Amino acid sequence: MQKRLTLALLSIFLAMPASKADAALQLNDKEYFETRGVNWLVFSNWYDGLFSDSKISGMELVHHGRRTATNGDVRLHATPEQWDAIPAFQGREVDPDAGVVRATSRYDDHDFEFTIEARGDGEAITVSVHLPEPLPKALEGVAGFNLEFLPSAYFGRAFIADDATGQFPLYPTGPKESVDGVAPVPLAAGKRLVLAPGDPERRVSLVSDVEMALYDGRAKAQNGWFVVRSLLPSERSGKVLEWSLTANAIEGWTRAPVIAHSQVGYAPGFHKVAVIERDPNDTDEGEARLVRIGANGTETVKSATPEPWGRWKRYDYATFDFSDVDTPGLYRLEFGDVVTAPFRIASDAYANTWQPTLDVFFPVQMDHVLVNEAYRVWHGASHLDDALQAPVNHEHFDLYAQGPTTESPFQPGEHIPGLNVGGWYDAGDYDIRTQTQYSAVLGLVATWETFRPERDNTLVDYDRKYVDLHVPDGRPDILQQITHGALQLLAQHEAVGHAIPGIIVPDLSQYTHLGDGLTMTDNLVYDPDLGELEVKGGRSGKFDDRWAFTSRSSALNYGSVAGLAAASRALRGFDDALADKALATALRAWEEEQDHEPHLFRHGNTTGGSLEGERIRANAELLLATGESRFADALRADLSTIESQFAFHVVPVLKALPKMDQAFREQVRSMAEAHAERWAEMRTANPFGVLITEGGWAGNGAIINIAVANWYLHKAWPDLFSAEDVLGGLNYVFGTHPDSDISFVSAVGAESKRVAYGMNRADFSFIAGGIVPGVLILKPDLPENKEDWPFLWGENEYVINLGGSYLFLAHAANELVNGDAR
Repeated sequence: MQKRLTLALLSIFLAMPASKADAALQLNDKEYFETRGVNWLVFSNWYDGLFSDSKISGMELVHHGRRTATNGDVRLHATPEQWDAIPAFQGREVDPDAGVVRATSRYDDHDFEFTIEARGDGEAITVSVHLPEPLPKALEGVAGFNLEFLPSAYFGRAFIADDATGQFPLYPTGPKESVDGVAPVPLAAGKRLVLAPGDPERRVSLVSDVEMALYDGRAKAQNGWFVVRSLLPSERSGKVLEWSLTANAIEGWTRAPVIAHSQVGYAPGFHKVAVIERDPNDTDEGEARLVRIGANGTETVKSATPEPWGRWKRYDYATFDFSDVDTPGLYRLEFGDVVTAPFRIASDAYANTWQPTLDVFFPVQMDHVLVNEAYRVWHGASHLDDALQAPVNHEHFDLYAQGPTTESPFQPGEHIPGLNVGGWYDAGDYDIRTQTQYSAVLGLVATWETFRPERDNTLVDYDRKYVDLHVPDGRPDILQQITHGALQLLAQHEAVGHAIPGIIVPDLSQYTHLGDGLTMTDNLVYDPDLGELEVKGGRSGKFDDRWAFTSRSSALNYGSVAGLAAASRALRGFDDALADKALATALRAWEEEQDHEPHLFRHGNTTGGSLEGERIRANAELLLATGESRFADALRADLSTIESQFAFHVVPVLKALPKMDQAFREQVRSMAEAHAERWAEMRTANPFGVLITEGGWAGNGAIINIAVANWYLHKAWPDLFSAEDVLGGLNYVFGTHPDSDISFVSAVGAESKRVAYGMNRADFSFIAGGIVPGVLILKPDLPENKEDWPFLWGENEYVINLGGSYLFLAHAANELVNGDAR
């Protein structure tokens, strides 16, 4: 009863009209339309060039602080999928005097150009489509203006289409058109649509003089959105379509503050600073409070007015420093009506932050084995039919490519034996990306060599291709993971003669697979002489085996050398035969690279890092593995590269530093001094004290890797870099970041990522210990990480190599504050 009464009173209050002048949309100096609680972005962002439709483009709506609509554009499908055709962006024109934004794009394959124009009209925005020439015949009944709405923002809400009503489905159940079997039937259609009419925070009205259809894109793909669409008319030019869009603005709406802080807590004697993120309209004065939680209740132990930091992007920031509080115990932070989850102040605050990554995330990502956890099977022993030689002159849809020859002993389509061992699923998908594999190995080895975590919580049985979580087997888990990575790297060299870009399914219908990796293929080697349904002698006629892309890249080969050299050291005394093989293979590959000009094949992000960077890593790891002077000489020869790009080479150079001569060490010290000055400037660029990148993939990887580099720099020169330069990066990942205070490591911290882009993303779930990319900065000024929608890979996709870096950083933090990371 109380709830119903509250909602009734709220609806009466929200129905009170705002001043028309106050609610009118204005084109601001950041070139988007704005009123309090409503922002319409018009082509501020464009489709991700690497991954096509990333749901960040065209017209977009930020509605009461949350981006709820995107991809307002002319599209060729009612519910476009990730790889469906997108137009080529031609340009954007902003006319601030007229209050108009225009964006021109074209579909080159159809010689079809169009302009989308948006202008403010009081509380509404009017969007129109303009054609210089009539629609091409091939696009009649095909091209339409779409605007996509975030499903999770409308679950449990209703819609009105003219006089008809309906509810947004939690799960897609509607039929599809019988024409091609993949086009959903509209949920509703009309010339006036109202989405969420009963929810003032989400209500959007759409009006047009042509029919608008409302679709559920999830009927075609789990990552689909609700789509409103009008077909473009044929045989017309000029202004051919117009919509009027009104997103309701709640009078006086103010976004609630965020108290950004570490969800795992802090260590005595170290900085403890919360960053308070506030709506610029929030002018209420108030104190931040640190509250201790005891057995008999709570008490405020510190309160103060937050120290203003200033504006960053669209929000105002202030800091609350409680570094002087060192008494161990449970605490929470409060500011106004916002209360955080409890956290600890304790010397072992970081001690239990890495175990989920080693215990769960790494084992779950293991390919070629069955992974069991108590009553649950994460996946079967997948891809035992790996792999077929990829075809030549072929560009794959996910950033792989094969050059004009196979550069292997195998013909296109021929089975390459021996690749069905070791390796991890790269990320939220299932490919084996070699660059990711050796990077993960390097992170694991660095963790083992530096901190020696002998934790044993996972059974690995290669004879049975069986892994069981939370079942000790008497062997350190981290060495078993290093083994798993090394086995795949070695298999590539043994089968092909060099490192390869990777192994991935050939067909898009396989690539979009969600669920058990075992079911991507039939685990039987493909035999073209058999019928599609025929099985004989452990082979089948079903063409579903993954492809191995084998083009040579010296950068990739050096990266693999680095991983194998590092693995050889870690595996010594654990599996000496494998350690010997890893080192011999690394040396042979390194020596072979000296006999020719570098292979410079580059494509996407699958052919290694920079040639210089991978070479420096290989030389450093081989120097540590062998102590041979030739690798020290090779590092010396790259000094100018190290100096010009010092930030990228800190870790391998400082790992190798004890093996280098005094002159080299002095030169590197000078580089570190210059880098310290640059770092001091970088960390003041935002209120969080880290480098926040602004590309299409959010910045947790860079933040973690910089913090790792800072640990090496702090250990070498504590007068230049402090422990806080390390802890600040980890505290960012644990919740001291924009947009929310959630920990970006699933199952670590009181509030952590529960919805992520893993193999189980269709279930809106997570994998414990996985680390997501984090806060994406959408142009021009919106920090975003969605916790209710897993399918935005640039914000939410787990990647295996970041797990290795994170393991090191978590141990490093514990070592800094506690002296023992084990």
